[in-house]
Amino acid sequence: MAVHTPSLHTGTMRIIGAEEQHVAHNYHPLPVVISRGEGAWVTDVEGKRYLDLLSAYSALNFGHRHPAIVAAAREQLDRLTLTSRAYHNDRLGTFAAALAKLCGKDLVLPMNTGAEAVETGIKVARAWGYRVKGITPDAATIVVANGNFHGRTTTIVGFSDDPQAHDDFGPYAPGFVSVAFGDAAAIEAAITPETAAVLIEPIQGEAGVVIPPEGYLREVREICTRHNVLFIADEIQSGLGRVGETFACDREDVVPDVYLLGKALGGGILPLSAVVANADVLGVIRPGEHGSTFGGNPLAVAVGERVVEMLSTGEFQRRAAALGEHLEARLDELVGHGVTEVRVAGLWAGIDIDPSVGTGREVAERMLTRGVLVKDTHGQTIRIAPPLVVRATELDWAIEQLKYVLEG
Repeated sequence: MAVHTPSLHTGTMRIIGAEEQHVAHNYHPLPVVISRGEGAWVTDVEGKRYLDLLSAYSALNFGHRHPAIVAAAREQLDRLTLTSRAYHNDRLGTFAAALAKLCGKDLVLPMNTGAEAVETGIKVARAWGYRVKGITPDAATIVVANGNFHGRTTTIVGFSDDPQAHDDFGPYAPGFVSVAFGDAAAIEAAITPETAAVLIEPIQGEAGVVIPPEGYLREVREICTRHNVLFIADEIQSGLGRVGETFACDREDVVPDVYLLGKALGGGILPLSAVVANADVLGVIRPGEHGSTFGGNPLAVAVGERVVEMLSTGEFQRRAAALGEHLEARLDELVGHGVTEVRVAGLWAGIDIDPSVGTGREVAERMLTRGVLVKDTHGQTIRIAPPLVVRATELDWAIEQLKYVLEG
């Protein structure tokens, strides 16, 4: 695993320049241009290889171009790619049945992106509140958590407390009450007769892999049941094997009323998201009230069904759990040596960088020169989310590169 210092050659500079000139500046990418990927590794346009420890924010849980997933996509490309939901297609039903079984639920509402899944979950919760619980029309509220990240739509950023996501995009939709993450008592105190749902990430990803106290999810489940409120779990980043279980809620043997899924559900090939719940919840949506031209398209669900098949064996969950223990042990060695705190759940870690070493962005840039791709968040934190196909030796090598960077 040779270490290299990437230099911005003419080809790389030309590509980055064209992107900066013609693509809106809503991202600040690291200075690398990726052209190929396989497993846990990517190659840039200059032929240099990097270990990918970001996995496209968990969209690449199964690595780049996993052969079984690529095969499913190629087979479906030769048959049918899109019909819209105006017609039935021969793939949607089998996908929905498989995903519903994986989740232990009745129904699946397919969409495309994670934000669409969250927006759909909000609509379902409000409709359930009015049509089943009997909440006063247009008065429904949803309890959310401080530090949340559920997407970038105007509704969602309206209840974000991250200034970058929130500021200058109002006016915002009402109906959300935000409380401290990890504080079940605060959730209960915020619930009123008009509360339709509690919407949380079981582990907050964008916030820096923030893990709530043991028992928090069980308490939330109990509170929601007691007050006849839906428990909606945003498992878009944390779900589908990432934390060593199928879902992060499984860590406390908790089953929410609604799962919001995305990212890895598309196998790292194309967008696919879903809302999964029982018929007494998801059945409140009637024909014509919600939809998506591409939601449930045959190509996406063929890929999604293959992903569900792969998860059904438990292989990837067990692998993430075992490698996660190895990763945590190695990262713990860094605390006090350029790292102030680490938080690990399966193959998912938030690493808080000592300010004396640099910012999270600076550490990510230095890791790039060592052949490792990570991403910063909230100033001093870097996130690690390797593909679940990564090897222990590759993790060890990446940690050695991080130690080198921290030592300066």
